[in-house]
Amino acid sequence: MAAGRPRTFCKNEALDRALQVFWRKGFEGASICDLTEAMGISPPSLYAAFGNKEQLFRQALDRYAGVHSERRKEALSAPTAREAVAAILHAAARNLTDTASPAGCLYVQGIAGAGEHASCVRDMLNAKRADSEREICERLKRARAEGDLPEDAEPAALARYVATLTQGMSVQAAGGASREDLERVADLAMRIWPS
Repeated sequence: MAAGRPRTFCKNEALDRALQVFWRKGFEGASICDLTEAMGISPPSLYAAFGNKEQLFRQALDRYAGVHSERRKEALSAPTAREAVAAILHAAARNLTDTASPAGCLYVQGIAGAGEHASCVRDMLNAKRADSEREICERLKRARAEGDLPEDAEPAALARYVATLTQGMSVQAAGGASREDLERVADLAMRIWPS
């Protein structure tokens, strides 16, 4: 049996291009034609290298999550919980409005316009958002144990607050809010941080 033609594209570069399409158009809005055109490959090459559209989305989401997890870990390594959360919010303002990528966040934009049949995609995105919130909560639990947060502070509620803020900032960025607009939101949020 003859071997198939060798792959003539860089899988990671093609995946990065697919990620951009999903980020701009959401899972539902991204057609196979959109994806293959952006990736510079044919539909059979897409299926051979990445599987179906859902599998491609999962791989793109994992790639996106890896980058953002590293950024979050860096922010969470700040000396105090207040500095860590401020770093997360200010990084969100910067990243969500960076003109080098689509506005907003893939975790929020990816499900835009999805119907009930896209529950698997919704589950993937919810799991990634939950991972992020869990990392923040763990840092805040440590802060409370170390006396960096008041004893009555609720790490889970504060982590949900931070997650809600960043997701709201994503929606605002996708709607055209500037970095300066979102920086003001971050500054206002930190004014009510428990001390």
